[in-house]
Amino acid sequence: MLPAFSHLTRSSANNSDTYRFQQQSWPAAVEGDHRHQWRLRLVFPAAVEAEVLAQLSAFPIAALVCLQRQQPLLGLELLLTTPPEAALLDVLTEDAALEWLLLQPTDILPELTQPGLLVMDMDSTAIQVECIDELAAAAGVGAQVAAVTELAMQGELDFEQSLRARVAKLKGADTAIIEQLCERLPLTPGLASMIAELQQHGWRTVVASGGFTPFVNHLKQLLALDAAYANELVLQDGKFVGEVTGKVVDAAFKAAVVTESATRWQIADGQKVAIGDGANDIPMICCADFGLAYHAKPKLAAVADARIRHLGLETLPFFLQARG
Repeated sequence: MLPAFSHLTRSSANNSDTYRFQQQSWPAAVEGDHRHQWRLRLVFPAAVEAEVLAQLSAFPIAALVCLQRQQPLLGLELLLTTPPEAALLDVLTEDAALEWLLLQPTDILPELTQPGLLVMDMDSTAIQVECIDELAAAAGVGAQVAAVTELAMQGELDFEQSLRARVAKLKGADTAIIEQLCERLPLTPGLASMIAELQQHGWRTVVASGGFTPFVNHLKQLLALDAAYANELVLQDGKFVGEVTGKVVDAAFKAAVVTESATRWQIADGQKVAIGDGANDIPMICCADFGLAYHAKPKLAAVADARIRHLGLETLPFFLQARG
């Protein structure tokens, strides 16, 4: 069962509806009817509802909208009379149980209830680990590879060079570690429910990863994704050769996936969404109509349209536009 507001009550009088919390009250509005004004979206677990509502008195609220999504979180949209003060947003940012998105009057969000495209990174975005690091750990070279991975994610190393250098360290390892990792691949919280809600509305869902094909194919089958792209490892006689074959899935390749997928499925303008966490995802994020940074490195976070800092991927549908 999806959570419902328990501290925020709605009442009707004189042909108008009002939301109330303790001694505070706000006019009730409908999502999508007030898109050309300042808006602040808040997303949070039901367990912190009262704490979040207690902060609303500090904001210049003209009306309140409850966001309805098929996710285990609560969502509010504050319709504001003026932009919020930066200090108030800083307080929200520090709250580990809350995500927020500030929308200017000119901002247009992709429509949740219209077909769209989502292109996701895999490692540390759709899943909670870096597959190359996990393979390296199983092969006994974990520390050497993890250090290179971190530099690559920060954008301090050329991606293709770092990929080939890391894969080379797997030479001679038993390929059985691939299947073992697939069996315990830790999905990011909220991934499955987020994908399911998008698919209900006709969205195409794709993974474009600098990782490896066995893992993206595992996700594709598990979540019924429309496509999955990654690097192909060279394997021989049950051992890693220490090489990849074919075109490397780098930053430019990921960006091309967004453009080519949109053309392939005739995705409308404004309906392309991409989400990632590292510097290698920047071109993909910038190529999309709405780029989302998930628990991201600073370089990516600086260019994204929105950020998920603390919660899981179940936040994403709340950052899309729906009709009330």
